[in-house]
Amino acid sequence: MSPRTGRPKSDNPKDVRFSIRLDNDTFSRLQQRCEKESITVAQAIRQAICQFLEQK
Repeated sequence: MSPRTGRPKSDNPKDVRFSIRLDNDTFSRLQQRCEKESITVAQAIRQAICQFLEQK
């Protein structure tokens, strides 16, 4: 029997989906900033949530 192929299981899977609505200007600005920082929109949103949660 051959070993399993494919992606290894993640230690911290991202199972929760969340949907928001943005106006075109905000989304465009977000995309431009993400391109500048070389990150995805999802990574930027996760970072913003973490920063928000760390505030007192």
